[in-house]
Amino acid sequence: MSTTTAPAEKAAAPEAVSSAVRRNLSSPWASFVVIVITILWTIPTFGLFVTSLRPSDKANENGWWNAFIDHTLTMSNYSQVITGGDVIPQGIEQFFINSLIITIPAVLIPLAIATMAAYALAWIPFRGSTFIFVTCFALQVVPLQMALLPLLQLFNKGWKVGGHSIIPPIGGHGTYYQLWIAHTMFALPLAIFLIHNFMSQIPKDLMEAAVMDGAGHFRIFRTIILPLAVPAIASFAIFQFLWVWNDLLVALTFAGGNDQVAPMTVYLSNIKGTYGSALHLVTAGAFVSILMPLIVFFALQRFFVRGLLAGSVKG
Repeated sequence: MSTTTAPAEKAAAPEAVSSAVRRNLSSPWASFVVIVITILWTIPTFGLFVTSLRPSDKANENGWWNAFIDHTLTMSNYSQVITGGDVIPQGIEQFFINSLIITIPAVLIPLAIATMAAYALAWIPFRGSTFIFVTCFALQVVPLQMALLPLLQLFNKGWKVGGHSIIPPIGGHGTYYQLWIAHTMFALPLAIFLIHNFMSQIPKDLMEAAVMDGAGHFRIFRTIILPLAVPAIASFAIFQFLWVWNDLLVALTFAGGNDQVAPMTVYLSNIKGTYGSALHLVTAGAFVSILMPLIVFFALQRFFVRGLLAGSVKG
């Protein structure tokens, strides 16, 4: 009798632990802690928002909480940031468009390459696949700062071995496509790693059934893998969009100080560097810049949840 009850007791133990954890997390004390953490996390952001609505003299004179005492809130900071004014001759519109032109391809290109590469590494057996996957995983430890200057030299001078040109120079310093290529190269290792780990967990029986029905790799990838991999793809798309949109280092390195291709982060950096005391304008520009990431996050969150529901497979 002990041989039959022992496995049942072992199976019931994890369920008891999980139910206890759920009860603790749903207790009033846990809710209170979450509310306190949320408030503490939100206060600095709320303070920056209030600062963006204060006149320059008030913003530099005292703290943001004094805005509720002197009642001097104004929208002129946003008007000056968006259209330009006496302090800032140029508005933010062109830099906003530049950020979109940089970010959208820098998200779509690595996603397209990574999804195909992840499928090949996960479901198409070939010699050297393990070595390629391990190499992609190892490339994540290379610091971004170490790769910037060699990559910039590769773009501008190419790669020569023994006087022979192996990779010709790409050129075009201060153009969009250098930024696209740079962001794609930096994003691919993590993208391939994450999406591969998700695709490799898809039940093998599902893949075998598709092969028995006569589906080839392209059809399996298009009709089965992509719909099931929507959660992983949407998650990486959110992170990549936020990374590229908020990037300053890569933009300064490859945009070459060209305002025609510079993103919003360069614009905000120039405001801070040129007008050191223009805190009210920097905060206003920062809140303008977060509008698009918020839109993308909430839009992809819907697809993320849909992908979770559509991709659930009961074994």
